[in-house]
Amino acid sequence: MNTDLTVGNPRSALWRFSLPLFGSIIFQQLYNIADSLVAGKFIGENALAAVGNAYEITLLFIAFAFGCNIGCSVVVSRLFGAGKWKELRTAVSTTFLASGVLCAVLMAAGWLLCPALLELIRVPGEIQGDCLLYLNIYIGGLGFLFFYNIATGVFSAMGDSRTPFLFLAVSSTSNIFLDILFVAGFGMKVDGVAWATFLCQGVSCVLAVAAVLRRLKTIPDQGAAPRFSRRALGEISRIAVPSILQQAFISVGNIILQGIINPYGGSVIAGYSAAVKLNNMVITSFTTLGNGVSNFVAQNLGAGKRERVGQGFRAGLQMVYLLCLPIIALYLLGGRWLVYLFMEEPTGPAMETGVLFLRILSPFYLVVSTKLIADGVLRGAGQMRQFMAATFSDLVLRVALAAVLSGTLGLGSVGIWWAWPVGWIIGTGISLWFCRHHAVGGRLDPAALPGID
Repeated sequence: MNTDLTVGNPRSALWRFSLPLFGSIIFQQLYNIADSLVAGKFIGENALAAVGNAYEITLLFIAFAFGCNIGCSVVVSRLFGAGKWKELRTAVSTTFLASGVLCAVLMAAGWLLCPALLELIRVPGEIQGDCLLYLNIYIGGLGFLFFYNIATGVFSAMGDSRTPFLFLAVSSTSNIFLDILFVAGFGMKVDGVAWATFLCQGVSCVLAVAAVLRRLKTIPDQGAAPRFSRRALGEISRIAVPSILQQAFISVGNIILQGIINPYGGSVIAGYSAAVKLNNMVITSFTTLGNGVSNFVAQNLGAGKRERVGQGFRAGLQMVYLLCLPIIALYLLGGRWLVYLFMEEPTGPAMETGVLFLRILSPFYLVVSTKLIADGVLRGAGQMRQFMAATFSDLVLRVALAAVLSGTLGLGSVGIWWAWPVGWIIGTGISLWFCRHHAVGGRLDPAALPGID
């Protein structure tokens, strides 16, 4: 059901809209967590390390899919808020066509370049084969990843966060059972967890796209809509490209960090691989809630209700803070148990690495969640230069500090873990300043708002 986010109490509207998004991303993350969990429990520590290294590379592809999602979602939100149904249909079809071409290019590049990339980040020889096998199967399913993300972006733009949640809940739950069936039942190894993800993402993609096409038929008819528009592509790209670059830079940073971590050996890699999945689940969840704020801001700007932007920002902060507190408590008190879930016979270094990582990072979730909500406001308001500046500062600091603290200052892997909080603190300060002075403060340039004539 489509929901108008331009009316009613902003806090209530944002909660109703964003909580299913939060649930959706939890189930989305279960794909990756299930793969690592089954690999560690049923195959071994090397398999967990292999999937962990592959995961950092898959985040590059996810960055592109995410960018297509948010670019389409913000523009369609504006058109939905303005009641421009013909342009809305064109924006959706343009995104599908352009993303199909982009996906084909990425698949070819992935199959060609991944072997060299594994060498570049110094993946240990004993896990390179499994890592590459997982990546080759994953890349074969990129089309599912892209079109599913576009479909969920359209649903979100029209105020429906419940439908994609239902698709993901069924799909990710099925993925867990298929992981166990293929590995424990059929005796497959890393290829088993990869094929399980491939099949479940395929089913959820087909269902989501079919549902979007049916939903588009229910909106008012304003005449035949062109299937492709260069203007629509430009508007979508204006939001999508910075969002892609944001996520891609973060992914590249994580890959560089993985290269710094890999020389510490298989046990440290395995412990980090388990803990970083738990961390990424939280960060991605807050990013998704930031996307919900983007949709809220975009719809209200499309409807000319700029006074609701600040209200949405404050409501978003209340929402993430309430969600942060139990997560922080869980990771601080139950981190050892959570890391243990990924390992059948954990070594001391692997377990201690994962637990320490969570204990250092989790108290700072209150900081990074603030940044991600502020970034959501900037993106929904079309302030993409400011958005990119805040993202760059976090990334550059985190990578530079990881190298300095671990190597130059001799802190080892502990120095790498501390690079996250320091980067978050500085990046959050920058994001808040931009948000206050370029979005919430009311100094919005109408020409900066894509999707509105």
